[in-house]
Amino acid sequence: MDKLLRNKKALAVFMLPAFILFTLVLFIPIVQSVYYSFCDYKGFTAPVFIGIDNYKALLSDKTFGIALKNSIFFLIFSCVSQLIVGLFFAALLTNIKVGRNAFKNIIYLPCVLSSAALGLMWMFIFSPKLGINQLLEKWGVEEPPLWLMDTKGHIILPMWIIAFVALWQYVGQSMMLYMAQISGISKSLMEASYIDGCTKAKTFRYITLPLIKPMIATAMSLNAIGSLKFFDLIYNMTKGGPNHSTEVLATHLYEQGFKYFKYGYASAIGVVLLVLCLIVTLFINKVVKTEQYEM
Repeated sequence: MDKLLRNKKALAVFMLPAFILFTLVLFIPIVQSVYYSFCDYKGFTAPVFIGIDNYKALLSDKTFGIALKNSIFFLIFSCVSQLIVGLFFAALLTNIKVGRNAFKNIIYLPCVLSSAALGLMWMFIFSPKLGINQLLEKWGVEEPPLWLMDTKGHIILPMWIIAFVALWQYVGQSMMLYMAQISGISKSLMEASYIDGCTKAKTFRYITLPLIKPMIATAMSLNAIGSLKFFDLIYNMTKGGPNHSTEVLATHLYEQGFKYFKYGYASAIGVVLLVLCLIVTLFINKVVKTEQYEM
């Protein structure tokens, strides 16, 4: 094996398929999107270079401002809620033996289901005439909430509903990552802490948390990028409405590109989304400082 690793030609041959795939699927589309973001491009004609006009238009686009604000809301909510709830379930299921696999599978199940299908399911559940409201009317509630159509007041109810649905769907992913890292901690460390008189809470705080920091950084990065690219669940539940109140960058990009055929403008939104993902990832890696411990 060592001889193979020292053979640079062999390494190049093995890496070539992955490099070609990365170039064709990721690198070239990114370069094209950056170029199109500086063009007036409709998709059917040749792109015309217009400089930074698309980015200037973003600054005056009220819908883009709403979408950016909502994307940041989902980013913060996703990172915080999935960190807390994911760690809670991971710690809880790690310490129980009876029914652990059953509960783990139940929590993780929504992650493997189609977001588009789940979006339609929750849309019907919160429909004004179906689902929850149908039950409320049978129980005597004359004017049940509009749920996904309610935008009164400072709290946009549809945003919070979608956020909690997203938490329900994806918290299993964070839980599984944390459980995998916790299971790798040496049992002798845990036993030593209990012998020294530490409670389970103190053991979790002073031993478990420092040892799983690298996984926390990884999980938060995945959650952040996933929340910024949030599309199918929102599109199937509200389509960005009502009145763009649940619009995010991905839905606004889709609408501009595939509804109005403004591919240049949509590419500019895509570039902003890409830069935002990079900034957030670097920020998380900077804030969640990790150290190497012997486990």
